[in-house]
Amino acid sequence: MNKFLFPILAVILGFFLATIAKKQKSWNTKLLLSFSGAFLLALTLFELLPEVYHHLAPKFTGVLIMCGILLQIILELFSKGAEHGHVHIHKNEATFPWLLFISLCIHSFLEGFSIHDHNDMVYGVLVHKIPIALIITLFLIQSNYSKLQMALFLGIFALMTPLGTWISHESTAIAEYSHAINALVIGIFFHISTTILFESSDGHKFNLSKFIAIVLGVGIAYLI
Repeated sequence: MNKFLFPILAVILGFFLATIAKKQKSWNTKLLLSFSGAFLLALTLFELLPEVYHHLAPKFTGVLIMCGILLQIILELFSKGAEHGHVHIHKNEATFPWLLFISLCIHSFLEGFSIHDHNDMVYGVLVHKIPIALIITLFLIQSNYSKLQMALFLGIFALMTPLGTWISHESTAIAEYSHAINALVIGIFFHISTTILFESSDGHKFNLSKFIAIVLGVGIAYLI
């Protein structure tokens, strides 16, 4: 049951964190993003990567992973990098951000396929979604969207990952391609997590707090 509840709880927690701290402190956000990026990358390497290489031909797996990276690049043309913490604020925006919404929903839906009963990827998705939900909520609040628009955006966004998980379990047609889809998701996770880690560095200067956050993310992912 956690595989369905945790992604939703992550969005709820991100929402409450955003409402508590409406004046965002970039240092804290970057630190949280650094931890989540390292945690997601490590779990992808420890859990998903060995699994797909075990079931699929190595070169075909590599092609699918590269396709996942390219797919995420395409999605970010519309989301502007919201998946790794980049959202551009437009004060008094009246038009609903459909491109951002659709792109994030596709991303969330696909990442749901990586969550199985026997792996710990649900924790990677959980930790990844909290800072993203926080940043998206701040974007919606500061852009002065209506409460209905915010509820629609965050509600559907929260449900897309459990929907992807449910379909991957219940659909026999999709189950046949689950390992191939997971290879695509690995590419998506690789792109997002490495982008977070690269962007969290300030001019390639060593930052002890971020380094500790990254080491903690990798260490906890290894231990669970």
